[in-house]
Amino acid sequence: MLLPELEERDLAELSIFPLPNVALFPGAVLPLHVFEPRYRELVREVLGTRRIMAIARLKPGYEGDYEGRPAVYDVCGVGTLENHSERADGRFDITLRGLGRARIVQELPAERAFRRVRAELLRDIVPDPALIAAWQSKLAGLWGRLAPHLPEPVRDLRALTRGADDASAYSDRLAAALVADPDASQELLAELDPGERLRLLTARVQELVDALSPPSVARDRALN
Repeated sequence: MLLPELEERDLAELSIFPLPNVALFPGAVLPLHVFEPRYRELVREVLGTRRIMAIARLKPGYEGDYEGRPAVYDVCGVGTLENHSERADGRFDITLRGLGRARIVQELPAERAFRRVRAELLRDIVPDPALIAAWQSKLAGLWGRLAPHLPEPVRDLRALTRGADDASAYSDRLAAALVADPDASQELLAELDPGERLRLLTARVQELVDALSPPSVARDRALN
């Protein structure tokens, strides 16, 4: 399936779906159940246009103003509404596919029940190929030790990253599949250096491997 290219008009009035614990990475697929009336309206609006919307993570403390316009992190994931199914009661089941990162520049006036922003597209910096190769090699070695403890769909690193033909796509594919912690996901989403994303991911995999290792092995590694 040919994915749409993000255009300036998509970001000039970008509809956002704020969520507390979810990040949308480029290339990732995110299924969502939409039940609140304002976000049902958002989905209907998006379906009538170019099907572009964003997932913005709510900042801590949002609970007191959840029905209003609580603060969100400025870096968000922009995606295309790839599939949708409307239930008899008006709720939606949708699937988003990530297209890119954007930074929210300004929140637009509240003319709709849902929120819209003006945003700017963020592009990754060009990484050092030697550094990328080094991190990928280290990560592959660690993955072999971690894989038996992972769910079946993500055990095979090559299958998981198939089609990720550059460091940006490779690191985003791993981040979406491996990282569940909301703060870590937001940090990876906001990081525009694929090499640094790979370093952070490698460190996370190392922590998981250490946690699974016998105490004596973990202690020996800490001393070296």
